[in-house]
Amino acid sequence: MKNKSFYIFLMYISIFINYSLLLADDCYREIHTKHFFGGMPQGVPSTNDLIIRDSYCLSSNDSTKFADWVAFVLDIPTITGTSIDRKWMADPWLEDNETLEPEDYKGANQAYQYDRGHQAPLANFKGNRDIASTNFLSNITPQKAELNQGVWKKLEDNERALTQKYGLVYVMTGPIYNNKKYPKLPNADEPHTVPSAYWKIIIIPINKDSIELFSFIMDQDTPRSSKLEQHLCKLDEIESKTKLRFLTEFSPRQKEAITKNIDFKWFNINFK
Repeated sequence: MKNKSFYIFLMYISIFINYSLLLADDCYREIHTKHFFGGMPQGVPSTNDLIIRDSYCLSSNDSTKFADWVAFVLDIPTITGTSIDRKWMADPWLEDNETLEPEDYKGANQAYQYDRGHQAPLANFKGNRDIASTNFLSNITPQKAELNQGVWKKLEDNERALTQKYGLVYVMTGPIYNNKKYPKLPNADEPHTVPSAYWKIIIIPINKDSIELFSFIMDQDTPRSSKLEQHLCKLDEIESKTKLRFLTEFSPRQKEAITKNIDFKWFNINFK
């Protein structure tokens, strides 16, 4: 009898857990913003802060002090303008112990060649009234200058060129943490973890029946002269390295159709 009661108890626990997971998935489905293509990325810690702004949306990690992902959508009015101002600020929507402050980056470039690397790039939002928020440190990570000013910048330039050509581009980007550890910011008084690498997903909806998707992974030590095509990868490689899930509003068959092959011909024509 005791064994029977125990199994009944386990059955109820299992039902409760599965129901909770369903509720969690429903919660994701009920979050709507212009920045998502195929739904909000899933798989971040429950303690993360979800921040939705006119310029971008991000999930800020209390432990690392950096966003696990940043998502944004670009159109021609968004990228068109002249206003660029780099005024670094702690994110006013986060608690002091959840994010870094401008002083934390002092000496980082001299010590470790870290730039303040935008995840949602400042130059992408020249026509956006919310452009100043791209300088909030929740949208910044310590990124090696060789990468930030080299092939990563080239990828950001392509985001704008694709927008000019096709009118609408969706971008998701974020850090990777692996066994390769990098020094912390020398003047930061908050515990944090410097990313080992970065990922980016660029989605171009050509029309209702045609979607181009390209995924990239770049290590912190990527040399300035590196070529974009060297960093192309499958979407499931990013999912494996980050434990995030993307395009969750698509059926498995639809997702596979979009992501199973890299269209190198289209890439070579459209990426410079």
